Amino acid sequence: MVLRREPTARQLRLAVELRRLRDAAGLAAREAAALLGVSHVQISHIESGLTGVSEERLRRLAANYACSDESLIQALAAMATDRARGWWEEYRHRLPTPYLDLSELEHHASYRWDADFLHVPGLLQTEDYARALFSYVNPEFPAGEVSLRVEHRMRRRVIIERPGPTPYVAVIHEGALRIRVGDRPAARAQLARVLDLSEADHVTVRVIPFDLDGFAGAGSAMVYAGGPLPRLDTVVRDGPHGTAFVDAEAQLDRFRTLFRRLEASSLEPQRSRDFIHRLAKEL
Repeated sequence: MVLRREPTARQLRLAVELRRLRDAAGLAAREAAALLGVSHVQISHIESGLTGVSEERLRRLAANYACSDESLIQALAAMATDRARGWWEEYRHRLPTPYLDLSELEHHASYRWDADFLHVPGLLQTEDYARALFSYVNPEFPAGEVSLRVEHRMRRRVIIERPGPTPYVAVIHEGALRIRVGDRPAARAQLARVLDLSEADHVTVRVIPFDLDGFAGAGSAMVYAGGPLPRLDTVVRDGPHGTAFVDAEAQLDRFRTLFRRLEASSLEPQRSRDFIHRLAKEL
């Protein structure tokens, strides 16, 4: 079997979950391989995402691991048998892998939460805002590289614009709305875009104002993508050393709690829209 050169984040997540099931069963890789009638190298390849796994083999593994959670098994089987190539594959070898992994994660998410404190979340950005942001953060990039990133970001909006859109909640700090990434016309257009999207039934925008006691932030921006089951949720965090995909259950619980705390600190949706209207009039 040909080994994958670069497993996607979704393929790696399936691999991690299968390894977690084996660990929970208290089996070594060699023991799991013996029960399945394969070499321990094959188990290693499956658990590192270098090779796929059929639904039949996945169910045999789950049985050997005494996993009786049929909802989890079905969710993992859906991940294992998904062979669809999404629109983001057009950007493979043209953009960094985390861009593609985020697009794939969003495509499959059952819901999506964003919390941002410096910038308007990517799914709500206008083309001009995104271009100004990429140009500022990467001043050495030629125009073509910036345009490629802007194009990809605009295409990511499909999850909230398509038929049967993904339920989406964005908690945005007032600072992110006030920071003028571009010029005044671009800032007005960006606020208008946020307001327009916030009117959709599946989109909720909530603002955290400066005039709020007891708010200490959340460290950095947060993307929370709901999976078919809570244990298959994923948090995406950008840090100084790149993008991190967080999937440990304890961490997921922590970020769920943190997001709910941010929601509780924010204005309810209609008051948030009124607040953004006032900001737009100030420009």
